[in-house]
Amino acid sequence: MTRTPATDGRRTAAAARRRERQQEIITATRALFDERGVRDMKIEDVATSVGINRAIIYRHFSGKEELFALTLVGYLKDLDACLTGAVKGKRKPTTQLRAVIEAFVDFGLEYPAFVDCSLTLMRRPGPELLEEVSESAMFRLGREIATCMEHVVIPIREGVETGEMKVDDPYQLANTLYATGLGGLQLARLGILVRPAAPGIPEVVPLPAAQVKDYLVRAALALASA
Repeated sequence: MTRTPATDGRRTAAAARRRERQQEIITATRALFDERGVRDMKIEDVATSVGINRAIIYRHFSGKEELFALTLVGYLKDLDACLTGAVKGKRKPTTQLRAVIEAFVDFGLEYPAFVDCSLTLMRRPGPELLEEVSESAMFRLGREIATCMEHVVIPIREGVETGEMKVDDPYQLANTLYATGLGGLQLARLGILVRPAAPGIPEVVPLPAAQVKDYLVRAALALASA
């Protein structure tokens, strides 16, 4: 049976309303993340913020993990814009890589919920996460992560071509730096480190965020260096 134009129009309008509702829920989730943090956010809070029943959220998302994944997509889009601006006008590969790592750290310090959201998803084993997040959501998340990774991969490739860097697999290094950066940002938020004051006697000392940032930059350059 051939669909009539009216039927197609209703289907298109319904799909548009569904996309609008999904985006409304994602926007509310991010606002709550930035306001309260990820750990204390509940699905009920999102539903209340949007003015809907929590059951409606589960009509649009397979579960909490998928909502987190699509909220992270928004953070990554903003991160991409920051990294793009950071390397603008910089030509040397090492200068570009330094600028990217610095911008990444600055973004994570400004948006701690980005770090929490990323780490929450990364704690799950890959196969388990794939079972709980739809294929379309994982595709969108993977696409944005890959886009941000390119800001690391491009200067590394250029550095390899000029002989300034020696990296066999730029994407593996980019993924490693991403995961290491998230861990470093968590340490920066903690703001302390533990070290021995004497044998068997630990002490806790302040750890400035700037010190973590400097370490992450130097570590990235060292890993990429020839």
